[in-house]
Amino acid sequence: MNLHVISTGRQSPAELCPRAAAIEPWVDYLHLREKQWSARETADTIETLDSLGFPKEKLVINDRVDVAAAKGVPQVQLAGHSLSVQDVKRAFPSLHVSCSVHSAEEAVAAEAEGADAVLFGHVFETDSKPGLPGRGLGALKTVTGAVSLPVIAIGGLTPENAARLKHYGASGAAVLSGVLLAENAEEAVRRYRYHLERR
Repeated sequence: MNLHVISTGRQSPAELCPRAAAIEPWVDYLHLREKQWSARETADTIETLDSLGFPKEKLVINDRVDVAAAKGVPQVQLAGHSLSVQDVKRAFPSLHVSCSVHSAEEAVAAEAEGADAVLFGHVFETDSKPGLPGRGLGALKTVTGAVSLPVIAIGGLTPENAARLKHYGASGAAVLSGVLLAENAEEAVRRYRYHLERR
């Protein structure tokens, strides 16, 4: 199972980049999801990460398709307010495009538009969505059964419950604060990796 770590929107580039470089050996992908950053800030962060040895092939840029294309980052993650999968694929056919979905119906529609993967959540209850119960592992299984795309699960993931995702068809787990805001990010990411690789 792939481990995706997503930036939290609570760290400056100066805080994020060293932490990202330190955890790089244990993550498959790092998503830059910074809604408040300008295109220049995102581009500069990509350059800083590159200078620290973080491969562009392991980066995923949220929403800013233009920045990804300009900086040679091969993967983008689309949100509900982003360009459509079809539009991105038409303009940038070489980009790997994943998008956020919240139901099997949305996942099927994304696949029909040409998405390469989907990010489904939130699976478990999470502090980032207070008062909203998690959609649950049953919903995850429905989504993974409805499409042939890789499905990445997100929302309230701990190292222990992330290990359960594979049994419901998920191809990966996406984590935000559980890694990047942990007191020891390297120790935290190793725990996730250990549990994801357990049989």
